[in-house]
Parts: sequence; C-alpha cells; structure tokens
Amino acid sequence: MTAIDWRRILRRRSYLEYDARARAQALLDAGSMRVLCGPFDRLESPWLVPQGVVPQADDGVTIAGGTIEGHRVVVASIEQGFQGGGIGEVSGAKISQALLLAAADSRAGTPTAAVLLLETGGVRLQEANLGLNAVAEICSAALDLRPLAPVIGVVAGTVGCFGGMSIVAGLCTRLIVTRESRIGLNGPAVIEQEAGVAEFDSGDHALIWAVDGGEQRHATGLADVLVPDDADLLRDALRDAVAAGVTPPGLHRSERPEVLGSRLADLDPADPPTPNELPGRWGEQYLPVPGEPAPAPRSGTIATGRGHAWITALVAGVEPVAVIPSVLRADTPEAVYLAVVPDPDNPFHRARRGEVGLTESLALAETIAAVVAEDGGRDEARRAIVAVVDLPSQAYGRLEEMVGLHQAIAATVDAYHRARTSGHPVIAVVVGTALSGGFLAHGLQAAQILALDDSGVEIHAMHKPAAARITLRTVEELDQLAQAVPPLSYDVRAWATLGFCDALLSVQDAAAPTAADVATVGSAVAAAIRRARTTPPDLSGRLDTAAARRNRAASRTVRDTLERQWRV
Repeated sequence: MTAIDWRRILRRRSYLEYDARARAQALLDAGSMRVLCGPFDRLESPWLVPQGVVPQADDGVTIAGGTIEGHRVVVASIEQGFQGGGIGEVSGAKISQALLLAAADSRAGTPTAAVLLLETGGVRLQEANLGLNAVAEICSAALDLRPLAPVIGVVAGTVGCFGGMSIVAGLCTRLIVTRESRIGLNGPAVIEQEAGVAEFDSGDHALIWAVDGGEQRHATGLADVLVPDDADLLRDALRDAVAAGVTPPGLHRSERPEVLGSRLADLDPADPPTPNELPGRWGEQYLPVPGEPAPAPRSGTIATGRGHAWITALVAGVEPVAVIPSVLRADTPEAVYLAVVPDPDNPFHRARRGEVGLTESLALAETIAAVVAEDGGRDEARRAIVAVVDLPSQAYGRLEEMVGLHQAIAATVDAYHRARTSGHPVIAVVVGTALSGGFLAHGLQAAQILALDDSGVEIHAMHKPAAARITLRTVEELDQLAQAVPPLSYDVRAWATLGFCDALLSVQDAAAPTAADVATVGSAVAAAIRRARTTPPDLSGRLDTAAARRNRAASRTVRDTLERQWRV
C-alpha cells in the first residue's frame, strides 16, 4: 500500500483561491515567469467603454512565458473574475498569437508547450462577432502547435469552460480537470433559455455536475487527468503532461470521429441513459464502445431552405447526396460542397431545424476526412471544400451535453483545419443564418469567407433575445448599441467591416437564387479558391485586410507587441 503523505494534505493550497496571474505563477518553475502583454501595456478592449463597461488593463488574460521542470512553456491564464472569463478581441488575440509564436519557435528547434488555464464562459457577448472569430483563431493556432509541442488544457475552477472555448478544450493534447470544474458547449442557463426548464433545469446543481462536471468528463474519457483542488497536485499533473510531449498523429480525441460514432450507436435518443449510467458504458478511455457497430446511414426527406437551394444551384447538374438527411454533399471536379440543412425527423430533437448537433458534427468530420484521404494521392491540385452556411446555431440539448457536443464539434473543426493545412482551399459561403457554435463548426475555419448582402443573412454569437437577457439589456437597447459597436450587430454589412469577409455579394433573391445570382456567387467562389491556393494556410491573413486595419487595430497591436516582447 502506498504511504499517505499527510503533511502534504494538511498544507494543501486551494487552486480556486488564486487569480489568473497567481494561477500561472503557481504552475511555473520558481523565478521563471515572465509576463507578456501585461497590464502596464494597457492593451484594453476598445469596445467596452461605449457600452458602459469598465475595461481591464490586460483584458482578463495573463500571458506568461516560463518553464516547467526545465521545459519551455507559454501559459495563457483567463481571469474568471472579469466578464466571466469571456473572450473578446484583445484577450482572444493574446491567446492565439501566443500559440502561433510557440509554434514558430517549435518549428525553429525550440519546442515550446502551451498551457491554457480555461476559466471561461466562452465568447464575450459585448464583443460578439470579434469574440467568435477570436475563438476560431485560437482553435486554428492550437492545432498549428499541437503536432510540434503539447497543448495542455487545465479546467480547475467553478466558472468552468463553456461556449466556444470548450471546443478549444476538446482540441488539447491533454486535458486536466478537478471535481469542481465543468466543461460544456452550452451552459445550463443557456439551454434553459433556449429550450425550457424541462430540457435542462439550471437550478439543479446535482444535474449540472452529473452532466458537465470534471469527474464525469474524466469518467467518460473527455478529460485525461482528474486532480484534487490543490495547486501542488495540479502542478505535478501539468509537469507530467508537459514531459509526455506530443501525441502521435491520429490519436487525439478530435481526430477520432469513430469513437463518437460508436457512442452514438450505443444511444437511443428516445430513451436516453442517465448521466450516471454513461461511465459504466463508455469508460475513462476515449475508445470505441465494444461491440457497437457504426450506425447505418439514416434515410429521410431533404428539407428545403437556403442551404439546400444554394448547394443545388452552385453545382448545377449535380444532385446533392445526403450523407445523413441533415448534411448534404455535392461533388464537382474542382470542389466538394457541404451544407447542413433541417431534418424534421432527426432523432436528436434539438437538432431538427438545421442546428449543428452530434450527428451533423460526425457526418461533417468523417466526410471532410474522406475527401482529404481521397485527394492524398492526386497528381492534380486538391479539391476545394465549400461550406454552404445557413444554420441557426448548435443544438441546445441535455443529451448533446451529456455526450459531449463540444468534443463532437472539435472533431469537425479539426477536420476542416487539417483539410485547409494539407492543401485544400476551404471556402465558406454564408447564405443565411450563421450563429455561435454552429458557425465555429461549419464556416469559421475557412481560408476565405463570402457572404450574401441580404437582410436574411445574420451572423452572431447568440440568438438576439438570449444575448439581450445575458447582457441585461432589451432587444431594442442591443440594436441601438450595435449601431456604434459593430461587433454587436447582427447585420451582415456591419460584420463585413470586421475583417473576416473576403467578399460581400449582392444578389436579387437570396432565398431562391436566379441564374444571375448563381453566376455572381459562382464566380466569387472560383476567385476565392484561387486566392486560397496562394495564401498561407493559417488564419493570420484575417488581420491584414483593409477592414481589419480599421476595426481590428487592437488585435494588430496585440500581435505586434507580443511578438516584440517574445523575442526579448
């Protein structure tokens, strides 16, 4: 029997008591910490004061260089006490740029691991579209670094890791959690707002931790290490994770959609298991469920709508094929087109209106991976992948959270990133609604993003009524503020001023495209494919557009400041 170190237990130090800077310092070797882009650099969000919100000098994120047992690392620590750890323009730019610089050093022969201390509610709604893009850039930068040096996530506090940043957690090399922590794409209160208390009672704390809690995530293979709330024990776990180095290709959770497929085959959405039953069925290892075959493709009627109309129009003469009833694929010699569409018969009832849910994430990830594999031996240029985007967000459901929708979407993000970095031009064409985690899964990893200039095109981090409630405003107040704060706006023209839009396309009828509309958009897609073949495969170019120079000046300052300080 192992002897119990009572002295250590009696002097345990609660990690929950620390702020962001102290948490980073507690995990690094003594005397090795160097803060980059710190509070004295005054890199504040420019979007908060116009909304009556007091900014913070470091925008709620501490970036620290240092070592762990002699291994070089960079730590990004999110301050849960500022805006609930929400990610905005500046904080997101700090994290993504730190990851990109770590990747550059690793390629140059100085391996630099990343440690992400994830205490966050996700996108900061006061900076909605800038925060949403920031999460996409963090995902991409983490995937750029992951083959070169470990990217380690730590979720240790009671705020937990929610929203788009939970997708980042799903991309990490290793994920360390405590019992107090929680991980989920949709917070319980958000699910209750969107789907009602019968779907998820946000006042039921036992249910919350049974679904999202660190112990449950570890017991079902969605986290690697479960550690007590103790700074020394967390540091020990982190030291081991850094020393273990990179994970071989193909073995990350986000690279294993077959595990998700086997878990979905093990479920009956009409009679789902309780959260407490899942650990016994799936276990702590992220492995296929024994004896469960992959589910057979389900047939069904393809629903009409903008996604269906545009994928059909853009591949004239080619009938789209239903990968599943809610995911369509159409192939041309030059490109593969993908669209998520409504499926009124979806057994996962929270994904019937075109939301990206568990089966949609799986179908997209597997299809993209198949295209990459199919084109791997081609002598000619690899085909483009065109995401036709019209989706109302991700699925807001208790069953989705139990299974781990954040991890399912991480598989889709990983697949799109892998396609883009292996030579496939990835293009997104926003023809309708593009909200929240749905857009993060299907669209925001594109090298080029096109959008229709139409009142029916809406891009944002959350549905407007929910965003108003969470920011303690009325819908009218939100609309009024959006006139002065472009990231808040749901209007595609305001979104296009933020630097991510590579073309805003005028059409006559966005719902039922005319021949002239198809010609306009088809030509724009062809031009975007040509551009994507000649630009870097990462997303750094989004900061170099004319619109970004105007409205993302703070992001550009972060990039320049962090790079300058990094090299000192």
